[in-house]
Amino acid sequence: MAINRREAREAVFTLLFETEFKTNEDRAEIFALSCENREVAEDAYIRRVYFGVGEHQEEIDALIAKYAKGWKTARISRVSRSVLRLAIFEMRYLDDVPPSVAINEAVELCRKFDEESARAFVNGILNSIKDELAGAENV
Repeated sequence: MAINRREAREAVFTLLFETEFKTNEDRAEIFALSCENREVAEDAYIRRVYFGVGEHQEEIDALIAKYAKGWKTARISRVSRSVLRLAIFEMRYLDDVPPSVAINEAVELCRKFDEESARAFVNGILNSIKDELAGAENV
């Protein structure tokens, strides 16, 4: 059964959030167990984004740290950190997701899973990163 992009994005978010608690476990194992136990769909988008975030996490976290003024990445809630990583990966590495869509979807994930104050925080960081990425493309 095919799932829509919003459902796939939420599945990636849950995988990233789970990974926050299992830092010593292999991503492939977390993914396989989630597909088996939680019925996470075997979907190309889910696979690409989940493993892509892991592959580029250092760079993604550096962008978060750059714009999360006064916040160390480790102090940001696991929910917000997972949402940010997902949206930044989409903006930076996926050609078929416009930055405005990635930001809107990130704010929706915050609305569903995080506290109210997180929405503005996540939105602000992502808009700053969107502006940086747009500036880099115009150089």
